[in-house]
Amino acid sequence: MGIFRTGLRFFKKLLKIRTYFPGTLEPSKREEKCAVLRLKLKSREVRENLLLASFWPFFGLCFYALEWLVPGRVYHEMYHPADGLIPFCELFVIPYLFWFVFMIFAYVYAFFADPRAFRRMMWFTILTYGGGLLMFVLYPTCQNLRPEQFDRDNLLTRIMAWFYTRDTSTNVCPSLHVCGSLAAAFGLLDTRRFSGPVWRRVVLGIALTICASTVFVKQHSIVDMVWGLGFSLTAWRIVYGRPLESEVRAALPDTF
Repeated sequence: MGIFRTGLRFFKKLLKIRTYFPGTLEPSKREEKCAVLRLKLKSREVRENLLLASFWPFFGLCFYALEWLVPGRVYHEMYHPADGLIPFCELFVIPYLFWFVFMIFAYVYAFFADPRAFRRMMWFTILTYGGGLLMFVLYPTCQNLRPEQFDRDNLLTRIMAWFYTRDTSTNVCPSLHVCGSLAAAFGLLDTRRFSGPVWRRVVLGIALTICASTVFVKQHSIVDMVWGLGFSLTAWRIVYGRPLESEVRAALPDTF
């Protein structure tokens, strides 16, 4: 009798599992689920998020025009005495380039997993990157911190040397690397999946390491980093509407 009951429970679970796979559904149910999916894709929320995401190609075109299509611009060099005390450290090439992975993951994940978080992250991005574009127009900046030659010859220094040839040293203040990494971090922390204390420490740790990497690979002056932080803190208060100290405090261990 016990074996019969166990087998019956197993059979019921098997029937429930089968309903999760579209190939096992009846044609009518499969069509119903496809219709629901199409409605979700056509929803106002998705259309609004796609409209917000269209800021990226707009920003790319504007930034490209400022970098390459506007001749005769007078650039103001960004420098602080503290920059001379910060050595080039090729280990920071890793977090600096990881910025691209971090950004793409954060935006794609939030778009599909948490549309509300994606929407707020995009408004944060529009404020910081849009403000950065405006500053690039009104006060063009540059930096001359890149080393002429590296003390060591290894894979990371070669990667950075190649990166120098592809990336100009103009339009550097505020640091968009800083604004972007914080946009990705705040966006992820705004989702349910990454809202726990452990994930908060991990995400904020990644973002702050990326921010620090900008000065250690000599892509930015510390002035650029501070301006990037200022833009980000201002956008945080506007978009998320709560003190940033609460997020930092939530990420720290209970002993602090």
